[in-house]
Amino acid sequence: MRIGKRLLACLLLCSQLQAIAQSTRQELLFNANWKFNAGDAPGADQLAYNDAGWRKIDLPHDWSIEMPFSNQWASATGYLPGGIGWYRNKFNAPSAWRNKKVSIHFDGVYNNSEVWINGHYLGKRPNGFVSFNYDLTPYLKLNAENIIAVKADHTKFADSRWYTGSGIYRDVHLQILNPAHISQWGVFFSTPLVSEKRATASIKVSVEKGSAKKIDIQAILRDTSGRDVAARSVSFNSPVDSVLTTALSMDVINPKLWSVDNPYLYSLRVRVLADGKLSDEWTDEVGIRSFGFDAAKGFSLNGVPMKLKGVCVHDDAGVLGVAVPEEVWVRRLALLKEGGCNSIRMAHNPHAEYLYRLCDQMGFLVMDEAFDEWEQGKNKWISGWNKGTPGKDGYHEYFSDWSVKDIEAMVLRNQNRPSIIMWSIGNEIDYPNDPYTHEVLSSGRNPQIYGKGFLPDHPPAARLGELSAGLVRAVKDLDTTRPVTAALAGVVMSNTTSYPGNLDIVGYNYQEYRYDSDHLVYPKRIIYGSENGMQHSAWMDVAKNDFISAQYLWTGIDYMGEAGQWPTRSNGAGLLTLGGFPKPEYFFRQSLWSDNPVLYVGTSNINRREDNGNWTQKRAELNWNRKEGDSVSIRCFSNCDEVEILVNDRSIGKQSKADSRNGIFNWNTVYTSGKAEARAYKNGKLVASKVLYTTGAAAKIKTSVYSHPLIKDPNAVVQMSVTIADDKGYELYRPGNVITVSVEGGAKLLGIENSNLADTSAYQASSKPVMNGPVMVYVKPAGNRTSFKIIITSPGLPPVVQEFNPGKKR
Repeated sequence: MRIGKRLLACLLLCSQLQAIAQSTRQELLFNANWKFNAGDAPGADQLAYNDAGWRKIDLPHDWSIEMPFSNQWASATGYLPGGIGWYRNKFNAPSAWRNKKVSIHFDGVYNNSEVWINGHYLGKRPNGFVSFNYDLTPYLKLNAENIIAVKADHTKFADSRWYTGSGIYRDVHLQILNPAHISQWGVFFSTPLVSEKRATASIKVSVEKGSAKKIDIQAILRDTSGRDVAARSVSFNSPVDSVLTTALSMDVINPKLWSVDNPYLYSLRVRVLADGKLSDEWTDEVGIRSFGFDAAKGFSLNGVPMKLKGVCVHDDAGVLGVAVPEEVWVRRLALLKEGGCNSIRMAHNPHAEYLYRLCDQMGFLVMDEAFDEWEQGKNKWISGWNKGTPGKDGYHEYFSDWSVKDIEAMVLRNQNRPSIIMWSIGNEIDYPNDPYTHEVLSSGRNPQIYGKGFLPDHPPAARLGELSAGLVRAVKDLDTTRPVTAALAGVVMSNTTSYPGNLDIVGYNYQEYRYDSDHLVYPKRIIYGSENGMQHSAWMDVAKNDFISAQYLWTGIDYMGEAGQWPTRSNGAGLLTLGGFPKPEYFFRQSLWSDNPVLYVGTSNINRREDNGNWTQKRAELNWNRKEGDSVSIRCFSNCDEVEILVNDRSIGKQSKADSRNGIFNWNTVYTSGKAEARAYKNGKLVASKVLYTTGAAAKIKTSVYSHPLIKDPNAVVQMSVTIADDKGYELYRPGNVITVSVEGGAKLLGIENSNLADTSAYQASSKPVMNGPVMVYVKPAGNRTSFKIIITSPGLPPVVQEFNPGKKR
């Protein structure tokens, strides 16, 4: 009864607040109308600086991806340059902002960013992956022109082991608040008690009170139908502290629990009244869920045991660099979900804010990760992975001064995301001899090691324990509802230190062989696979052991950098290509992870290389074009009971799951043109079939435009896949035809991604060969509702013209 009265009182207060017609907070997207200069521009921080010759751009923006590939740069970062870039934006501050607090929020600037307002220096942020903000209020000029200037210094271009991009590559916002307002990242929603009948929600709120004599704080939880399901309020009379922090608790009856299969999100609204007047109102989506890790039983979500079927991802999307539109990640995540993936590791840094919200909405469990190095620099390969002499530039130069601030920014920004289930303080910090070392490296089994055995001139492994203790403490000072973890590359070395013991759960990278032995020696240690190869055996080590809860494949998607020798400038370890198209490896993983019937058929040479390496891709090409009489291997991936192969409608045999080797069905036969068909059976019934056809000469261009319910903006980037087909419409495998893309009207071609890891031609070119399956064409509408056309041409083929109206739903 008390719960009902409390809710009724709060709802009455809500209705009163609706009648108070005054502005509260404003969040303004500040991405438009910037100017950019490639190179240093002394004096550009000053109001009077003449930037008339600078280039006009909209954010997000990555200047490195616009530059030519060259082997004078580093393989680690994709053979693209860094350098210095300047940004400026002029804006008018209306008089309505008088007596307001105005701040600017950057979701990420790579890197060593410095920011000025009207010539006044606001600060520097070395880390290129974290979010940060500055107060503009003291220097703002009302009813006049104001200038924001930003300098990004990525002169040390080889400062990462993968492609980072350069510039203001994520969103920027202006925030306008009343004097009494919720602090930055000042709301923390958690669910300490959860059941199907009742959940208890805790809402921690921090408020800057300004000059108010009385502060009222109210929290309201609303379901997707718009119904308020719980509410709570608290009052402070004559508060002394300038910042008030309080915790409100509310019960939710018959809650709808967030899960990977049903990612149900409530709306949480927090309101602040200052001396009886509405002063601030903050809203976000939150989820009610419980989870746990157990040393013997693994992971459970809402009390249900489950395996984390995860992939690691980096920030970039090939031709788009790291300035990736949200809708591109919608497509990528949807494909990973369809492939059976239910978890994402944000490798090896905090990612764009929207990506975590998408994981909330689409039902992914997330490992959020802070660092790839601590106080010592890792090897950054210049001439090719593990080739030549590495560089040592990197974040370690700033670690001692900034690591706590940066990890706090990661936790606070994402603390309300139900998708996040663990905070990682580092990746492979204990990589043997890169840089830390120990005598134990001269013996034992070390799958990853730089150098041979113990290197006495390297820093001692004991530092891992000392440093990790401080980082764990920094996380737990803010959030004790999620475990703290790290991804260990040298467990044999780290076991000699306090490092694993400082963690709540311990990630093992490519060390499946240690699972059983370490579980016996450390029975209370929670072990999981934080980074793993593609082998069937690596998954079986998870599937067969209850105490191993997870596998995170390296990697979900191909990515720029961490590359081989020139001209290879990208890494091909992914389930998806740079263009976001599934590889055979994707379908193999789907056959292991998905509950729906899966069937894939492809071919390879009989003398194919075995799939033994960590990142070796399965060889099963979508190709039924060979010389008559050639020996050929037909390979299938399926989770069904039996698979049968028919060549030109004649069965060449049926195999059961038990007959498959390392999860692969295989038939060796002699090629004859026509078609090869695979049929999959469950309980004796045909549930799926796939056909490969012998294709003829290139005859037409086929296109498809991607759509998804989460892509609602009519001005979203057009994602158009393009393939070459014969006169029957059968798509050609690696045809080699060059396509040219032109755009007419109110839109701009952002790029063509053909997923060729060694294509060092200009990424901004309007022509590309079709070489690795479909190509992806990205086109950005102008945003002014102007119609436009995309024209695809290829020599000797009829052109394809597709018209778009941004006001019409795609």
